[in-house]
Amino acid sequence: MFQKVLISDDFGSINQGVVKVLEQAGVASIKQVQYCDDAYLQIKSALKNQEPYDLFITDLNFKKDHRDQKYASGEAVIKQLKLEYPELMIITYSVEDRLQKVRYLINDLKVNAVACKGRNGLVDLSKAIDAVYRKQLYVSTQVEQALYPRNDMEIDDYDIELLKQLALGKSKESISEQFKKDAISPCSLSSIEKKQRNLFIKFRATNAAHLIGIVKDLGLI
Repeated sequence: MFQKVLISDDFGSINQGVVKVLEQAGVASIKQVQYCDDAYLQIKSALKNQEPYDLFITDLNFKKDHRDQKYASGEAVIKQLKLEYPELMIITYSVEDRLQKVRYLINDLKVNAVACKGRNGLVDLSKAIDAVYRKQLYVSTQVEQALYPRNDMEIDDYDIELLKQLALGKSKESISEQFKKDAISPCSLSSIEKKQRNLFIKFRATNAAHLIGIVKDLGLI
């Protein structure tokens, strides 16, 4: 079993539950932090001292407080850690259950497991730890569809960005300008109008507000 594990979650009660799971698994050394910046520094320092962590378990969402953070989310620190230490084993333990996000965590950030918090969250986490120790990818049952081909109700990253802009109440003209500024393609007004019409058809929405309500209910944004 893993010998040295770091846990990052801004809720101490969550950390304690994770600690118990790790202790039951026979982990010898367990460290807890509540900020992503601290997690990064702990991992960097441990490696420098030739006492590296075998596993990093982190939440994705952290509430902002008085302390300024370079890495404000689990996603941000994972991205940096995988860039610097690609061999580091990482498990996300969060309430995130959007397939698009889970797919991003696995395919782009290369996390080793996605365990979902919930009624059986700690049981799920225990399974994730065991799977990762055996060099196997693990995702919770409720998000395992992220490993399969997209279904008809799923959308791509461009569609999600367009929906986010619409949810902010922006006009198609302002979205076009924003996309040009952010180098998102296609960015022409006609392309955005066409994409929006296709989304109306896909989700059987009657207007933009109805569309946003549907995709939010589905957890797509």
